[in-house]
Amino acid sequence: MSDRAGLLSAVRRALGRGELGVDERRELDARIASAESGPIPTRAQGERRELIDRFIAMAEEASATVRRVAAPGEVPAAVGDYLAAHNLPSRLRVAPDPAVADLPWRGQPMIDISVGAARAEDSASLTPALAGVAETGTLALVSGPGTPTTLNLLPDAHIVLLRAGDIVGSLEEVWTRLRRLGALPRTVNFITGPSRSADIEQTLQMGAHGPRRLHILLIDE
Repeated sequence: MSDRAGLLSAVRRALGRGELGVDERRELDARIASAESGPIPTRAQGERRELIDRFIAMAEEASATVRRVAAPGEVPAAVGDYLAAHNLPSRLRVAPDPAVADLPWRGQPMIDISVGAARAEDSASLTPALAGVAETGTLALVSGPGTPTTLNLLPDAHIVLLRAGDIVGSLEEVWTRLRRLGALPRTVNFITGPSRSADIEQTLQMGAHGPRRLHILLIDE
């Protein structure tokens, strides 16, 4: 029995029930597929240009930095500029997803590029985002073979690639996108700005539970 199956079995025992029947499972799948969206705040509404501008403003308010690039081919140079500007090591751990792994990295020979899940020695990572939320400046990232969650949490600097066309107004719209994928990913990370905590003597500490820097490369398209 897998860890997942064992966990679900323990939950069922605690609830005093067994496996769902065919009809019950069909009803549950139908409810998930037809879930209605909740109320959308005014701040999450607007034309495409408004939503993009609002996302940038909210992300920067949450202490993230944003750089707009015109095309994916400009990303490697923008990454190089960011590492140099912050005096970070010229090493980058890249998600296996082709959206970032297949970028023209040969144009940046000074950056040591490696692909895969994050390791303890990785100081910076680059991952793609499923969506950006204009309402809060939040990034939505999903786990999968091409997007290991460790890349979102372990390195000190997290660089995220986001297409302007993937900016939505509200969190509700992110869940709508996820439902359209079919099978939901095991993990969905909602990231708003760098990691921080004020639990220790009410003093703000950056990087308390994850990256202390969050940089968004926004492809305008």
